[in-house]
Amino acid sequence: MRPLPLPDPGRPPLTGPWRLMLWQGRRQLGVLAGATAVAVVGNVAAALLPWQLGRVVDDGLDDGLSTALWLGCLGVFALGMVQVGTNVWGHRLDVENWLRAAFASSQQVGHHVTRTGDAVTDELPTGEVVATVASDALRMGEVYAILPRLVGGIAAYLVLGAVLLSTSVPLGLLVLLGLPVVVAALSLLVRPLQRRQSEQREATGRLTTLGADTVSGLRILRGIGGEDVFSGRYRAQSQQVRAAGVRVSQTQSLLDALQTLLPGLFLAVVVWAGARLAISGEITPGQLVAFYGFAAFLTQPLWTASEAIRVVTRAVVGARKIIRVLSVREAGSDDPATPAPSPAAGEPLVDEGSGLVVRPGRTTALVSADPDETARIGLRLGRLGPARHGGADDEDDAGTAEDGRRGAPRRADGQDGTLVPPTGAADDAGLSRVRWGRSLLTELGLAEVRDRVVVAESTPHLFTGLLADELDVRGGADRDALLEAMRVADAADVLDSVPGGLDGEVEEKGRSLSGGQRQRVALARALLTGAEVLVLIEPTSAVDAHTEARIARRLADARRGATTVVVTASPLVLDVVDEVALVAGGRVVATGTHRDLVTARDATGAAYRAVVSRAEDEPAAPTPTTAATTPTTTATTDEEDRREAARR
Repeated sequence: MRPLPLPDPGRPPLTGPWRLMLWQGRRQLGVLAGATAVAVVGNVAAALLPWQLGRVVDDGLDDGLSTALWLGCLGVFALGMVQVGTNVWGHRLDVENWLRAAFASSQQVGHHVTRTGDAVTDELPTGEVVATVASDALRMGEVYAILPRLVGGIAAYLVLGAVLLSTSVPLGLLVLLGLPVVVAALSLLVRPLQRRQSEQREATGRLTTLGADTVSGLRILRGIGGEDVFSGRYRAQSQQVRAAGVRVSQTQSLLDALQTLLPGLFLAVVVWAGARLAISGEITPGQLVAFYGFAAFLTQPLWTASEAIRVVTRAVVGARKIIRVLSVREAGSDDPATPAPSPAAGEPLVDEGSGLVVRPGRTTALVSADPDETARIGLRLGRLGPARHGGADDEDDAGTAEDGRRGAPRRADGQDGTLVPPTGAADDAGLSRVRWGRSLLTELGLAEVRDRVVVAESTPHLFTGLLADELDVRGGADRDALLEAMRVADAADVLDSVPGGLDGEVEEKGRSLSGGQRQRVALARALLTGAEVLVLIEPTSAVDAHTEARIARRLADARRGATTVVVTASPLVLDVVDEVALVAGGRVVATGTHRDLVTARDATGAAYRAVVSRAEDEPAAPTPTTAATTPTTTATTDEEDRREAARR
């Protein structure tokens, strides 16, 4: 058995399900050919067994216990042993074919999803992707398990045809022509079965998505009293899946009934015709026994053919779903054929849409009355925001970028003393306007951008596994470095919460940790990447003020001399950064230190104080979100988590 998973599952063609299945067959051609050869030998041996048995009957009736009889019995034994051996090895090879194809498809989907980023969830429900791996890949693998048996049955059918025609032309024609008629009758059910299986697959995908959404949001549903509504929706969708399954079962049961009825009728006709020929003396008693055995044997390849119809029908449906997932555009697929030269380590990172300049070796904070707009800028710096492609939106972006190049003023006082963004400021300038040194981010390879720029989003996601592996995502960090990162993130209590400390197991999504603990583990994980440019979006929104103050001081010391961008409105964090950029209307309207901005006696100072004083007065206020591509900001403190746990 070849070790799984495969080192390289390959890049399949996406032009159609048949092309996909043919490509996968070529990928495992060796084991597929071996299974087919074994199936052919086994089926031909089984087909010749009635012929050999008929000769034994005739030899016994003619000569009694003669040498020919004993040799004939030895031939029956030899054919039986061939069947035993081919059945054992054929089953092993069939299972290997099935697993190779199924797990290769699962790997292809899994690898592709990791390369698409959040684009896959924008185009497909989560349940659809899960069902593709859990169900569709296995169904497609079944094709390669049954294909060798189908080819072996066809080979045995042709061998039997030659034997039958040499013995009795009428009986041979009856068998050779009757079997295709039976298969054709069964194939009439293929199209309705395929349609109903597609409907069931769609309904199942929607049910899986609804269940995943309900479970992940159960705490929120309990808070707003929406359990009954969502359970009703799940119940209704479950009934749709049941109804679709009943329709599939109706067609499948009809196919199963015909699988028994038609071969039985076929066998009865062959035996009746053979008996009449034996009575008339046209064939011997042994040949009649052989014909009966031939007809009985042919029910096996007939059943295999009808089973192949069912398997291929399901596989085509599954292959279409796999192609749908694999067709989602990969992040970085728009990389230029020849990437621009890599920017030097000392080059500034400039977001031309907002006018933000991230100077190397400094810690810069982004502040806005609307945390979503600063979060969007932070995402763009890591080439994570949505790029625009054509249309009026691009024209707006171009205008914004042009304003930035002309040196648009950083602030303007309105008639009522409020802060007014520069004319032409856009809400989101798009990825195409982020420049690093002389090159736009989109002119660089995505792999290079991901390696040098790390964005830690506001809602941390933890994976199942050892805490040490959770922290050291790039590998190579020793235990001292892990402990130091945990110290900077003030996450020593996490080591006590997880049995085993760094060697302890983190549960799914870190559900055994509080919101503040998850956020601090994510901060330590980001620090351990050693990124050249580190962008932290609301890294301390879920911790109390004392913890936040410690993290702010330690973070400033740990990243001193390294390029860091922090999206926050917390005065405790702003007080330790090198530079603060105030954003309004998607544009940077003022820059300076926290103390300079908070003491300014103009519209800039008033706007800045309005933002940071609100953050100081309401440290646990939830942050609104307006863009689907912008992560929400968790505002639950550790203390609130403990109170919620006590209530539960």
